[in-house]
Amino acid sequence: MTATGLIAEDEPLLAASLKASLANLWPDLRIVATVTHGTAAVAQILACRPDIVFLDIRMPGLSGLEVAELLAEEWPADTPLPLIVFVTAYDQYAVRAFEHAAVDYVLKPVDVDRLAVTCRRLQTALAMRHRTASAELPGDLLAALSALRSVEPAAPRLRVLQASRGATIHMVPVADVLYFEAADKYIQVVTATREYLIRMPLRQLIPRLDPQEFWQVHRATLVRADAIATAARDESGRVELTLKGHPARLAVSRLYGHLFKGM
Repeated sequence: MTATGLIAEDEPLLAASLKASLANLWPDLRIVATVTHGTAAVAQILACRPDIVFLDIRMPGLSGLEVAELLAEEWPADTPLPLIVFVTAYDQYAVRAFEHAAVDYVLKPVDVDRLAVTCRRLQTALAMRHRTASAELPGDLLAALSALRSVEPAAPRLRVLQASRGATIHMVPVADVLYFEAADKYIQVVTATREYLIRMPLRQLIPRLDPQEFWQVHRATLVRADAIATAARDESGRVELTLKGHPARLAVSRLYGHLFKGM
């Protein structure tokens, strides 16, 4: 089966070894690019639109998880997302959290026999995709991202935020927050009456909030679930949220659209 692939791996020797092994195992797989940086990975994947991406979990710039999330947000809705294989140094215990997801993984250093299994799985998945011609975001990607996050160390829950408004630091109860929105090096903290700033990456904030209370609806947005009034889907399938008692409208990315389906 002919297919195109891209390797995103910041270790040159490992990338070269993976490319050579793939050439032996799957001669009809054409590697269109090899990149060493998360930001470059997003740009090249969007430009080349490969069938398959071998994505390192730990890369400079953006992690493999962040690359996958960005792709899900920016990928054309009428085109199937590439099949993603995570390349990871996680130990076997951590890997068990997502090993049953159809999106596959390979461990570092890459074992050729295990890679052969991955190639067969990818060929089967591509054949099924060609038969169904589906462009929906695969549930296996959602499962893999969720499982990978689940192996990150737990952090104590935040109850109060020390947030800035001008030159003043305010003690803002998390219970008052309607939504968080990341912008540059800051996160905007929005309550019913005011807006504040905290200096923290969103990826560090997420583990410190109750996932039942705050839902991630976009790479840059967390919203309090019980503050959501409506979720409207347009003709292209995009979802937009309105909030109770607040004029903000929040876009839901493709990756998180599954959260808003009728019961």
